[in-house]
Amino acid sequence: MTQGEHAQNAARGRFITLEGGEGAGKTSNLLAITQRLRERGIDHIVTREPGGTPLAEDIRALLLRHHEERMCEMTELLLIFAARAQHLDQVIRPALEAGKWVVSDRFTDATYAYQGGGRGLNQHTIASLESLVQGALRPDLTVILDLAPLIGLERARKRASLDRFEQEKLEFFDRVRASYCERAAAEPDRCVLIDASRTLEEVQRDVLSALERVL
Repeated sequence: MTQGEHAQNAARGRFITLEGGEGAGKTSNLLAITQRLRERGIDHIVTREPGGTPLAEDIRALLLRHHEERMCEMTELLLIFAARAQHLDQVIRPALEAGKWVVSDRFTDATYAYQGGGRGLNQHTIASLESLVQGALRPDLTVILDLAPLIGLERARKRASLDRFEQEKLEFFDRVRASYCERAAAEPDRCVLIDASRTLEEVQRDVLSALERVL
């Protein structure tokens, strides 16, 4: 790597994503991550997928809302990547290029888990769209909160009314979980799988320990 490339890499912000099934505790652990970044004086933004921009949030609402007409799997996948393209263009890339860190509640690993594992869509199709929309951009660190779907869905039901995804059958979420575990095993340098069935304090301790990889 040349001196110029070293400088460019140092100037670029880091990209951290938080993943997991329903009720895994992403919101609480996202707060722990952002608190640690503030303590370190690291300039950062927090965002989410699908969403992150006004247009992408409109697509999110369309994806989560119940419809009389069945949304086919490919429509769902293309809408997710359409929202992601907007999110990358308007929020993620500009922040990283400005030297800010980006912390996102979900990113493309969720697409592999939900649309690939859950819906059964071809992984190569998802990979093609990933390459088309993202180019070479991938998260620097992905924390995956692992929780049995039955426990997570019980937590989700207590939180609010269930959206279109949360009303899927348990078998769907079993496939989502298995897909997340496969991705963690396949990319151990980027992904950290954390047992989210324990106390919040124990989970946050491991989340912050994982964060040290990129701090």
